[in-house]
Amino acid sequence: MKRLILIGFILLALWKLTESSDYIVLSPGVKVNEAPLQQDIIQAVPFAFKNHTISPLARFSLQAKVLAKQHYYLGPESQLSPVDLALGWGPMSDQAIVDEIQFSQSGRWYRWSVQAFPIPKRAIEVHSANMHIMPSADWITNKLQQVKQGQIIALAGYLVRADADEGNWHWQSSLTREDVGAGACELFYITDLEIIE
Repeated sequence: MKRLILIGFILLALWKLTESSDYIVLSPGVKVNEAPLQQDIIQAVPFAFKNHTISPLARFSLQAKVLAKQHYYLGPESQLSPVDLALGWGPMSDQAIVDEIQFSQSGRWYRWSVQAFPIPKRAIEVHSANMHIMPSADWITNKLQQVKQGQIIALAGYLVRADADEGNWHWQSSLTREDVGAGACELFYITDLEIIE
């Protein structure tokens, strides 16, 4: 019995060490002043991708702080988007503010909670978003593995709608940072990814 308890403690310690290595703490201060950049597309051309038809809805790019990261392996969505990133910019890229907020992700949702608001609730809502990341190439998929919570990253690509080749399943991106709740996430087809800090 003592041996099992010891093994349990060792496994817990190893898990904690691994968990802490996936989190970066930056110095306080706003790291990303610019809001995400979204541009309309004139006559977008749909294209085939992983047994789906992808329709670009807008060009999209941003720099942001990674507030949370969640891998997904089940469901039709995971074929297209194996990772969700909760991202923050403006005040939500400030470590001093982020430290006062608890973040979680599950079921393709991003959630946050506070004991006391470090900034107004609406500022949290419009300066952060959950983004379903669709890597366009293997090198982006591999680089996503290196992305850690707390880092500043730069992403570029398209907000899209995905329609399955078989059946009537589809998945569509939000086109505003002002919304919250169901349908508010961005479905983000990534063509470029850079880890800034």
